Amino acid sequence: MERRNARQTREIVVPGDVLDNSGMKPGENAYVLDGRVHAGVMGVRNVFQNTVGVIPLRGHYMPVSGDTVIGVIIDIGPSNWTVDISAPYPAPLHVNEVPWKVEFGDTSRYLDIGNVVLLKVLSVDENKKISVTMKDSGLRRIEGGRLVSIPYSKVSRIIGKSGSMITMLKNTTDCRIFVGQNGRIWIDGEEENMDAAADAIKMIEAQAQASNLTDKVRAFIENRLPREEDDFEEED
Repeated sequence: MERRNARQTREIVVPGDVLDNSGMKPGENAYVLDGRVHAGVMGVRNVFQNTVGVIPLRGHYMPVSGDTVIGVIIDIGPSNWTVDISAPYPAPLHVNEVPWKVEFGDTSRYLDIGNVVLLKVLSVDENKKISVTMKDSGLRRIEGGRLVSIPYSKVSRIIGKSGSMITMLKNTTDCRIFVGQNGRIWIDGEEENMDAAADAIKMIEAQAQASNLTDKVRAFIENRLPREEDDFEEED
């Protein structure tokens, strides 16, 4: 049997490399082909229990059509805004792709530098030119709250299987939370609750491969934010 020591699990792999041929299950960023588990991205081979996957090397978010992302306005033109969406190239937002009727040269009246916006990626062409829009249900300028950034590769862990992790975060912190596919997360609620939610998200990022992580994060939040009925019980 292959011995998987710490040195082997830190192996750098590229897409298509064989990660395992002994029957292990594919983890994140891995797939099965001809009975063997292969790497789906470039990164570090990662073994956890009976699964093997890849931890992507840190890098820019690569936009995909249909992604919903959180962007920050970094420049303004007479008929468009330039948005930072954590990609290696800018994302222009044209006046035709916002929910307002904007006159030429009047763009700063609607969105200014530093504004945070919720966008959808419409397309990315062969020249890496990005097209984004705010003209869809729920897309808007975000006001108030707090932004937390994580590596985009950890987004799936924040959401959890069938949305289990993000649902638990919202319920236990009583915060509105939106997770962008580019790794930016917006949190809105009471100050203490936002602090707990932000720290919990960083905990998930740091312990993404841990077992029973949802239960651990729930316990962490409940310790930070005891319920009111618990306080009454202590007084009694």
